[in-house]
Amino acid sequence: MSISPFFLNLRSAYRSEMDDLTFDSDGRDVLRQRLAAKRKEIGFLVQMMALSPEMVAVIFHQGFSFRQPAVMDHLLGHEADEFPAWSEVSDGIEMAPWAQDLAQTVLKAPAGEWFLTLAAGLHYMAGKPDAAFAGLGGDDAREEDGDDGDDDDAGGQDDFNNHESDEVRGDARDREEAGASWLEGQGFDRKD
Repeated sequence: MSISPFFLNLRSAYRSEMDDLTFDSDGRDVLRQRLAAKRKEIGFLVQMMALSPEMVAVIFHQGFSFRQPAVMDHLLGHEADEFPAWSEVSDGIEMAPWAQDLAQTVLKAPAGEWFLTLAAGLHYMAGKPDAAFAGLGGDDAREEDGDDGDDDDAGGQDDFNNHESDEVRGDARDREEAGASWLEGQGFDRKD
């Protein structure tokens, strides 16, 4: 399986977003409640699809079942501007009824088909074991860039902001800013 740098980078951001949503400050699992609340904000979230796709894609958590894994494996090899049409991907996806309702709202937005394709790819990746991505980024990518890999980055896990290009770091800052703005809109104080 070949995975594009685009999907590898977003995989880390998507996992971080899911981790942030899963537990509250007391360690209680609040994922279901947080996702339900976030899904109610779909009208606002569609505005963030291009800027912070991983923050929006989580609303489809457990909403996709993949009948044609080969189609999804093929999708993961594409960069953001090379995605196949949503109709080509969706034929192999079964969506939960609530996810179909969300998808209808997303499809009305500009780039809605692109985003649904992306969300399906991220959800598909999230269901794969970490071993499926071994050697596709993280330590191997740093070694190819001339890094000796001796910086012990949390047991070999991919640290999104630690080794990516300036462009990707800028994208991460943009996503962080969008997330902070969203939280502020929800009544939280902005941390500076």
